[in-house]
Amino acid sequence: MAKLVFGLMQSLDGYVDHQELGPPGPSVSRHFIEHVRNLTGLVYGRRTYEIMRYWDDDQPDWDTGDHDFAAVWRSLPKWVVSRSLTSVGPNAFVVADGIEAAIRELKAARAGEIDVAGPDLARSLTDLGLIDEYRLYLRPVVLGHGKPFFAGPRPPLRLVASDVIGEDVIRLTYAPA
Repeated sequence: MAKLVFGLMQSLDGYVDHQELGPPGPSVSRHFIEHVRNLTGLVYGRRTYEIMRYWDDDQPDWDTGDHDFAAVWRSLPKWVVSRSLTSVGPNAFVVADGIEAAIRELKAARAGEIDVAGPDLARSLTDLGLIDEYRLYLRPVVLGHGKPFFAGPRPPLRLVASDVIGEDVIRLTYAPA
């Protein structure tokens, strides 16, 4: 059975605005390339998927790390939870209805780790008891605004690990309490 993990980079005050946070440093980028390389798949909310579609097409200003990340990201199956999207890019599938049953079936049919990205989607999956782990990647920035990591009430959690990732990121790993 696969493990569903919700993890995103966030500011110290709990916001996940990727535009405001900016790109991570080289060590953190390498961490995420290896992290994605080891995933079984990705489950996205519509808005996060639309942001991540950036990796579908090579860009002229990309460095080697960008090309590496794009290659591993493109290789993974992606399930996009959306009632408004009718089509998605390569290696992606729309989940429009029966979200709970679809995600339970996905977890049961796969082994390994499946990332969940998108605070609103994570809230829905948390409410259904489907998230197995939460990873908060804290950057040393205070934004004061943006989309919060927890889109609803914070679920009861217990800390299971903490570690430094790269030059300036701390990862806190929690399991449902």
